[in-house]
Order: sequence, then structure tokens, then C-alpha cells
Amino acid sequence: MTKFHEAKYYTVEKNSLILCKLCPNLCKIKPGEKGRCNVRINTDGKLYTLNYGLTTSGSRDPIEKKPLYHFLPGTCSYSFGTIGCNLFCQFCQNWHISRGSPEDFRSGMKKLTPTKAAKEAKDSGCASVGYTYNEPIIWYEWVLDTAKIVKEKGLKNVLVTNGYIEVEPLEELLPYIDGANVDVKGDKGFYKELCKVSHQEAVLRTCKMMKENNIHLEITNLLIPTKNDSKEHIQELIDFIVNELGEEVPLHFSRYFPNYKLDIDPTPIETLFKARELALASGLKYVYLGNIRDDNGSDTLCKNCGTLLIRRRGYYTSTTNLTNEMLCKKCNTFADIVWN
Repeated sequence: MTKFHEAKYYTVEKNSLILCKLCPNLCKIKPGEKGRCNVRINTDGKLYTLNYGLTTSGSRDPIEKKPLYHFLPGTCSYSFGTIGCNLFCQFCQNWHISRGSPEDFRSGMKKLTPTKAAKEAKDSGCASVGYTYNEPIIWYEWVLDTAKIVKEKGLKNVLVTNGYIEVEPLEELLPYIDGANVDVKGDKGFYKELCKVSHQEAVLRTCKMMKENNIHLEITNLLIPTKNDSKEHIQELIDFIVNELGEEVPLHFSRYFPNYKLDIDPTPIETLFKARELALASGLKYVYLGNIRDDNGSDTLCKNCGTLLIRRRGYYTSTTNLTNEMLCKKCNTFADIVWN
């Protein structure tokens, strides 16, 4: 017997070998061993999750912190995180929890059932629940169970995710998700070199599936000097968004700082400005800059007439020139903002 929660999406192969089918890593896990994520274990021929309900945090965050700028702006999102990740980014900003083991953190984590988590979120007064900090796909079963109850309580569900998931589990989860920020990190070579995985196309597929299912989607791209900050790299991402997702999908370019195993100099500010100019010139309507102090890089402007609609200073937002229907007061153009 085990005290852990049985995982979904796996098959038992010969000699009790387990094939995990949650993400494109498709780990083949021997008895007594864990998958690459470090939180799914083969015990007695069954796959169990080691982090079901183990939360490293449960706190009120501004929705803009996710970042989500066009989804319930100015509201808070009650946010949960855990341990583990299915990517192995050499520049990870949360490596202490992403690369950690539940055994290392158990004394500092809170055990929450989905029912208790949903009640805690409802009582917080937040408009949504955010699954964030580490990769939410890695505790898929708990997120799925919690998201269902959260929906019943009238709150929204938000994923902050790397998008590295297989089709079938994503299809089961999407009906309960309202908004998402997907971190599209770079091209295939970038994922192989710096994230140590081989299926960048799965991330792009996740983005397209979210749009097809009418989930509010925003994209984040961390620009790392010499790795994904060339004009060609940036244009490839822009073209994907414009052609496959839509020109109204917000794009957040974020500044890199040295972290974990990568010791490249921080992204020059000018690189972010040029990336934003390129994205706007290529047809994207909403392009933002993160991890920098810039009064213009966080504001939302009308895509038609350029009127200021939302001013942001840090995580503080003030709305102006917007009707209750999210239309620009100057030209009556829809601001592509989800408000209910």
C-alpha cells in the first residue's frame, strides 16, 4: 500500500515498466524509480504522484503578476504551487522548487485537498485561482480535481505553464481552464540545448489547442542574449502568434537575468525595445515588456486609435477610456479584454 495518489495517463509495459503519458518526455519508469520530473514514481506496477495536494504556497497575487494583462485586469488570483517540473531549463528562476524533491520540502509544505483549496480561494475574495510558481502540469491530477471544484464555486481557473503536455490530458483539462499564460521559450534548438527536451512543437500545439477551445491566452518569451534574442528568433515567434494564434494575443517579452546554471549577462534593455517594435510592426496588437522599469512597456493602448486604456505601474493598474463592455471610449473598438 502507498499513501500517494495514483497518477493518470500511464500504461504498464513488460516487467512492470511504466510508460508515463502525461507529457512529451514519455518517461519509461522502472519499479521503484521516478520519472524525469522527480514527482511521479513507479510503485508495485502503478504510477503515483508524490506531490498531490502538497502546496508550497497559497496566496493572493495580482493577476498581472502571471503575467495576464487582458484577463480580469486589476483583480487578484489566489495562487498555488508545488514541487517539480518536466523541463530542465538551465536559466530557471524557481529552480529551488522546480528541481526539488517533495522529500526535501515536506516539512515546509501545506497539504490541501482540492475542496479545502477551493474554499480557501473563495474565501480570499479573489476572482480566480492561479496554478503557478512551478509547472502546474506536474501535479496534473490535483490541478484537474481542484479546477473542477473552483468552477463550481464561480471562480476562474488560470494556468501559468510551459505548455509541455500531451494531447489527451490537455483535452481533459481545458474545459475547466479560463485563462493561460504559456511560456514559449524559443525554437527547437533552444529547447534541446537549454531546456533538455526534444519536442518544442508540443508547446506550440498547446497554444493552438487553447485558442481553439476559446481559452484566453497570453504568451511570454524570456529573451536571453545569444540564445534566442536574434531578429530571426524573435520573428519566428511573432510569425507563429500572428499566423496560428491571432494578432490580438498579447505577447510579453521579458528581460533575462543570470540564474541557476546560466551565467550570461542580462538582456540589454535595447533588445527588448527592438523586439517590441518588431512585433508591433509585424501586426501584433498588444506587446508588453517585463522585468524592466519602463512606463510604456506595460500600458494597454487601443489597437485602433492608440488611446491609453490601462495604465500599469508595477502591479498597480488604473483603467481609463474604457466602457463597461471593454470598448475604447474614443473609437468604440473592442480592447480584447476578458472581464467576466
